[in-house]
This record gives sequence, C-alpha cells and structure tokens, in this order.
Amino acid sequence: MLHHLSFAVTDLARSAAFYDAALTPLGYVRVWDDDEAVGYGHAGGGDKFAIKLRSEVIVPGEGFHIAFSAPTHDAIDAFHAAALAHGGEDNGGTGFHPEYGDTYYAAFIIDPDGYRIEAALHKNT
Repeated sequence: MLHHLSFAVTDLARSAAFYDAALTPLGYVRVWDDDEAVGYGHAGGGDKFAIKLRSEVIVPGEGFHIAFSAPTHDAIDAFHAAALAHGGEDNGGTGFHPEYGDTYYAAFIIDPDGYRIEAALHKNT
C-alpha cells in the first residue's frame, strides 16, 4: 500500500548515523543522500524510507509509529542493540510479543528525534 515514508529530523548527521546503524541489520542501506536528506531501501533499489533535514520537527504522539520488516529474530536483536548504541531509547524491549500474535517478534525504539520505530517479524503458522 505505501510507496515510501519520510521523517523530518533536526540533525541530519546524527539521524543518518542512527539509521545507518539501526537499519543495516535489517538489510536496508542508504540508496541516496544529499545535504538535506538521506533515503534508505534495498541495495540497488529506490528509497522506501527517508529522513529530511528541517529546522523544526513535530513528532506525532503515541498512536503513530513505523515498523520495519526484519528477516530474522537475530536481525531484530541487532537492530535494537545498534539503535541503543547510536542514541535510541528503548521503548518496549526485544522479543516475542504475544499481545500481537504468538509468532510476533519485535524490538521497539524511540529514535533521537522522538519517533517511535520498530523492527518486526510475524511468521504465520
């Protein structure tokens, strides 16, 4: 349904370092960048997620978050660790979340600008 999504950020270098580290374990890389924005997606493809430098950022409240698809549980754990090491804040840990289904494995983070992000894998049984 969605083609792409972007977040406004106040410090492009800080946010790019955060997303470079956090998204790499999930298989996403920078697919383009310039002085005002960075786009992420699969190598050789277009961006599916971008960060854009803005002087003011208004972060949506608790009802909004973005969940990135993850290939494995280990990738989710690595996403969580990398995000914490690069300025993210834990927002619910990493592991199984049966409140979303018996096979729902995810990690929840708040990024340096305050956006709620997640890496998730839900295998249907």
